[in-house]
Amino acid sequence: MIVVLLGYMGCGKSTVGQILAKNLKTNFLDLDDYIEQKQNTSISEIFNTKGELFFRTIESDAVKQLCHNSDSLVLALGGGTPCYSDTMQFLVNHPNVKTVFLNLSIKNLSDRLIHEKAKRPLIANLNDADIPEFIAKHLFERSFYYNQAELIIQTDNLSVSEITARIKTKLI
Repeated sequence: MIVVLLGYMGCGKSTVGQILAKNLKTNFLDLDDYIEQKQNTSISEIFNTKGELFFRTIESDAVKQLCHNSDSLVLALGGGTPCYSDTMQFLVNHPNVKTVFLNLSIKNLSDRLIHEKAKRPLIANLNDADIPEFIAKHLFERSFYYNQAELIIQTDNLSVSEITARIKTKLI
C-alpha cells in the first residue's frame, strides 16, 4: 500500500510521514526532496528560473512514476500537488494508493509558516500580517482536491503520535 499524505504546506506531512513509515515498516519519501534530488536544485530555484507551471508538470510526473514503481511507501506531497494536472484523480483511482488529508486550521498554519517563510517560495515575499489571508484563499481554492482524500484528519491539538495512530488505525 502507498499512503499519500496531502494538505497545505506546514500541516505536518513530512513529520507525520516519517513516523508513519517507521510504524508501517516501509519507506518514507518527501516529494519536494525527491524532485530537488532529481532536478539537482531547490524547489525555490525551480520556481524562480523555470516557473510554477514547469514545477507542477514535473511534480505530477514524479507522483505517477513513484506510484507506478512502488508497492509500499509513505509519500508526503507538496501542498499544491493534488490540485494540478490530474494528480488527485490519479491518486484516488489508483488501486494501491490510500490518500490522507492532514487538515490544520488557518491560525496554526499561519503560526508555523511565518517562521519558515524563507523556505516557502509561495509566501517568501509576503508580510507576516498577510499570511493568514493568503492561506485562507489557498485553502478555499484547494479544498475541492484535499477533501477527495479517503481519510481526513483534523490535526489541531493532536500530537504527531496521535495523528500517526489515527491514520494507522483507519487504513489497516
